[in-house]
Amino acid sequence: MIRFEQVMKQFPNGTFAVKSLDFEIKKGEFFVLIGPSGSGKTTTLKMINRLIELSKGWVRINGKKISDYDINELRWNIGYVLQQIALFPHMTIAENIAVVPELVNWDKEKIGARVEELLNMVGLDPKEYRNRRPSELSGGQQQRIGVIRALAADPEIILMDEPFSALDPFSREKLQDDMLEIQRKLKKTIVFVTHDMQEALKLGDRICLMKDGEIVQVGTPHEFLSNPVNDFVRDFVGSRKLSINLKEFIIPVPAEGGFLSGTKHISLSTPLDEVIEYLASFEQIFVEDNGKTIGMIRRQQALKILSQYVKERG
Repeated sequence: MIRFEQVMKQFPNGTFAVKSLDFEIKKGEFFVLIGPSGSGKTTTLKMINRLIELSKGWVRINGKKISDYDINELRWNIGYVLQQIALFPHMTIAENIAVVPELVNWDKEKIGARVEELLNMVGLDPKEYRNRRPSELSGGQQQRIGVIRALAADPEIILMDEPFSALDPFSREKLQDDMLEIQRKLKKTIVFVTHDMQEALKLGDRICLMKDGEIVQVGTPHEFLSNPVNDFVRDFVGSRKLSINLKEFIIPVPAEGGFLSGTKHISLSTPLDEVIEYLASFEQIFVEDNGKTIGMIRRQQALKILSQYVKERG
């Protein structure tokens, strides 16, 4: 979907922001860029929609060099969410969401239906919120509008530059949960910049850890926790062997059964690292003890428990 080929960015003063990046982001993947300040993660993100031009190499989207796209065509197909929410204060919420659909000439009826759909998606009643101004919303509500505005014209790609870092912990966790639910429904290709490893572990299908403009490790959350490639990764993740009892993850099977085709069945004695690997492929896993199903593990619930564990234990 998005391919970096030996990409380099050098500023006029000679400073290298990124050095020879070579990686691919898959279609429908939630890909997280993380690293300390000055690692090059935001520069990498901004090169995708040409807010920053690369010095050498190529970035391709669907096999086509981004330099070969019309700049407006490129950006209309890429939603962008910033930390500084940047809603237009003089516009209503509905008008803010409608900006890009209007630019690409959607008709009013289609735009109105889209605004209503997106507000409902993030739990904001359209009747109550569509005609409000941004100043009438809380910070968390404004950031929800920022997220759905980026989705308004149904772009293939969403870029998110530390979108939740300025929010209070409660609002931040709610937005993270919203993003997981939105991604479950829409399967967009999301490139997400953060400095928070717990956020990366919770949200990312894969994580790219950068340092001094170079990639240190790319892998799944489980790979970062179980197999850090060096001490820098180990220290950044703050990982240690997990000592969580599998029973902490198990919830009752719903009365209607909750069985889905292709769902995995495991025994109560399955090691936790194997369970995490299975959850990368299955939304839910059924747990058996002595041949009897005793409960189930859902991916989202397990991620919440792991995230809280890492947060509390460092």
